[in-house]
Amino acid sequence: MQELTHFIGGDYANGTSGRFADVYNPATGEVQSKVPLASPDEMNAAIAQAAEAQVAWGATNPQRRARVMMAMVGLMNRDMDKLAEALSREHGKTIPDAKGDLQRGLEVIEYCIGAPQMLKGEYTDSAGPGIDMYSMRQPLGVVGAIMPFNFPAMMPLWHVGPALACGNAVVLKPSERDPSVPLMLAELFVEAGLPKGVFQVVNGEKEAVDAILDSEIIQGVSFVGSTPIAQYIYSRATANGKRAQCFGGAKNHMIVMPDADMDQAADALVGASFGAAGERCMAISVAVPVGDATADALIEKLVPRMEKLKVGPYTAGDDVDMGPVVTGAAKERILGLINSGVEQGAELVVDNRDFKLQGYEDGFFVGPHLFDKVTPDMDIYKQEIFGPVLSTVRAGSYEEALGLAMDHEYGNGTAIFTRDGDTARDFASRVNIGMVGINVPIPVPLAYHTFGGWKKSMFGDLNQHGPDSFKFYTRTKTVTARWPSGIKEGGEFNFKAMD
Repeated sequence: MQELTHFIGGDYANGTSGRFADVYNPATGEVQSKVPLASPDEMNAAIAQAAEAQVAWGATNPQRRARVMMAMVGLMNRDMDKLAEALSREHGKTIPDAKGDLQRGLEVIEYCIGAPQMLKGEYTDSAGPGIDMYSMRQPLGVVGAIMPFNFPAMMPLWHVGPALACGNAVVLKPSERDPSVPLMLAELFVEAGLPKGVFQVVNGEKEAVDAILDSEIIQGVSFVGSTPIAQYIYSRATANGKRAQCFGGAKNHMIVMPDADMDQAADALVGASFGAAGERCMAISVAVPVGDATADALIEKLVPRMEKLKVGPYTAGDDVDMGPVVTGAAKERILGLINSGVEQGAELVVDNRDFKLQGYEDGFFVGPHLFDKVTPDMDIYKQEIFGPVLSTVRAGSYEEALGLAMDHEYGNGTAIFTRDGDTARDFASRVNIGMVGINVPIPVPLAYHTFGGWKKSMFGDLNQHGPDSFKFYTRTKTVTARWPSGIKEGGEFNFKAMD
């Protein structure tokens, strides 16, 4: 069985704590490798090493740092197939989904090539008599990134790329469920020209996370995961004087108006709800058709599309639409919530609770599920299921549908499908959600815009990627300069000229 490592000081490094976690093949349910779990001492040693390496990296000019990003783009494209296979093997998502994971991360690295432009300060000539004023953006120093299992390439790259481009050193704690790709990306950064020690990957659990949060060296922390953990990390990090951005859970609603193209809406819902087995924070998990006629028409369109979805291992190639969920515990939790929906009175229109894949009976596969007549008091509505489950909540009016999205505690993403421009503009203006799609089911902004939710989906002031990322990973320093001009012809200085 393969024993994985950390990546410290520019090379792979064995763990020394003696503690390991199992890494599963989600398709077979078998343990395929073990990943070391760092002790606080191991984490602190990696952080200290990162601090030493950051000094020279922070002093490197932005153009040279951008060249590392440019080289990284080429290396990721070169190794795309190898990275995607490793990602799918540990996470379970299909190869096309894995390549999408990598591509969306790669786009942020491409954006970081523009670091010299993003890091320019401001200048005011003659702000007062003989006084000039200017600002500069400087790196925080060493930052920590605590990343989730569901996008083991995209999420680290969204944070590591901008942090490095700004001149910081980064200590990444990836998910112990699928750690191989973050380790591979660290190796590629060194090949791209990143100095050794500037990017450290240290695997671990809560002990390692707390070491990051309590370290006096770490100046900023980024986190993506569940809302309870986001709240914990944000509170502990900020209590220790750190800058923090923590992204939590989601319950994304898609409103379907009576005038919507039902085929378009149904296709969008199937892709947005069941892609990546529903394990993404921007998945549509709640459909809100307005009016019973709209709901009936939508359900009629959804059922045959769902019945055609092919579930299987990533090794089946393009013949598979969705793979397994990441662990057996995740599967049991999803099935438990589905059963609670039935018990609480929702109508399970598409029921795959007994789904078994021949030859992969021990895998963590969950078939697609569709509920109708869900109400806001049900657990399947209130909780983020993070699996291939779509709940339909019927609304009697546009205002009721809007209210459902606005009243939910999560505010990550939402969408509306309609042909009416006035309704779409009103929805986009009024809804209290961070990212809005109009006839777009998963409104994930491109790398040069910013990504982030509202309400309990996000804790902190600055979002992921785009201009916000360069603001988060730097501090602004403002300089006011006055140069005396009281020099007499003979070279004697006239101090009275300063009065």
